[in-house]
Amino acid sequence: MEKQVVERFLRYVKYDTASSVTSGSTPSSKGQMEFAKVLADELIAIGLEEVEVDGFGYVYATLPANGIENAQVVGFISHMDTSPEYSGANVSPRIVGNYDGGDISLNNEKNIVLSPDTFPELKKYVGQDLIVTDGTTLLGADDKAGLAEIITAMEYLVNQNDVKHGKVRIGFTPDEEIGEGADHFDVAKFGADFAYTIDGGEIGELEYENFNAIGAKIAIQGSSVHPGYAKGKMKNAVLIANQYISSLPADDVPENSEGYEGFYHVTRINGSVEHTEIEMILRDFTMEGVISRRKNLLEIADKVNEIHGEGTIKVTLTDQYFNMREKIEPVKYIVDLAEEAMIESGIEPKIVPIRGGTDGARLSYMGLPCPNIFAGGHNFHGKYEYVPTRSMAKACEVIVKIVEKVGNL
Repeated sequence: MEKQVVERFLRYVKYDTASSVTSGSTPSSKGQMEFAKVLADELIAIGLEEVEVDGFGYVYATLPANGIENAQVVGFISHMDTSPEYSGANVSPRIVGNYDGGDISLNNEKNIVLSPDTFPELKKYVGQDLIVTDGTTLLGADDKAGLAEIITAMEYLVNQNDVKHGKVRIGFTPDEEIGEGADHFDVAKFGADFAYTIDGGEIGELEYENFNAIGAKIAIQGSSVHPGYAKGKMKNAVLIANQYISSLPADDVPENSEGYEGFYHVTRINGSVEHTEIEMILRDFTMEGVISRRKNLLEIADKVNEIHGEGTIKVTLTDQYFNMREKIEPVKYIVDLAEEAMIESGIEPKIVPIRGGTDGARLSYMGLPCPNIFAGGHNFHGKYEYVPTRSMAKACEVIVKIVEKVGNL
């Protein structure tokens, strides 16, 4: 399946499907709806049934049962958008054949190099073929690799009549990268007993726990006065924003955290003397931890308001998603099933926490238990993104094995 999945992936990354935090629509970009229709046509062409693109750009399809009518219904889900954090337009992928373990020049003109000195994981793929960027865009393996893998696995199952299986449901979502991928997902219509997102990183990853996530917006109201006559009158919102950020734990940030450690992350600051806004995200694996972080933000705001006057700072907090472990553990056999499928495919499972979130986290709380499986890529959301072709082929194999195993439950 390697040739087929690579060909699909190289086609898919040509579509600019970056989501947008400002559009206010679903999907949040026209490119996603256009791509959804392309995928739907392809699903029909390979022989899937009940193919639909709904008004929100979600794609649904069915692989009918083949000899096992009473099996549980398993679903596979990936997202169509790419991150708005880095350009996904005019992606020019390149295959580096038989990687030799050294530096890969992505762009000679701009001296952009993918190096194992910076990214030591590259050494794991010596002798394999890697798909890389040209150094000016992201690649889109998050999650067009997942899309290509699911469709390739379904095509294989359509063409292999001797592989008996139950009904399989497919779902492709928009806007996962901006936290809205599950907003309009119709769990009842999807009709699966459980599902897997194919949206993880390196080969072998299997995840069923993730961050609890909160978004924060801090609005700071200042008072602009001519700087020559500002003594005792000006209230500089930019400096107050700096004071607020400086009150956060200095080392409790993404660049200093790993494993089960959470963080505060300032993602954006914009404004002037009169009004400044800070955007942040809070992450923690325990509910107690994320509640503590939430409390800390509010307490810092209270202290700053005591200094500069009530109403200077207003904090707005939004729950984004929660740790799906609570919903997965009662049906832990679905994790065990995926682990067995990996082992039988010659893959060493790496059961690790997701230092982020997937559609599966929210879907699990919507009644569809949904662990996450590797799609194979590395260095998502930037110019150093790459994916080994063997990893994509192995993801296809794992999907097929899961379908077979569900039929035998």
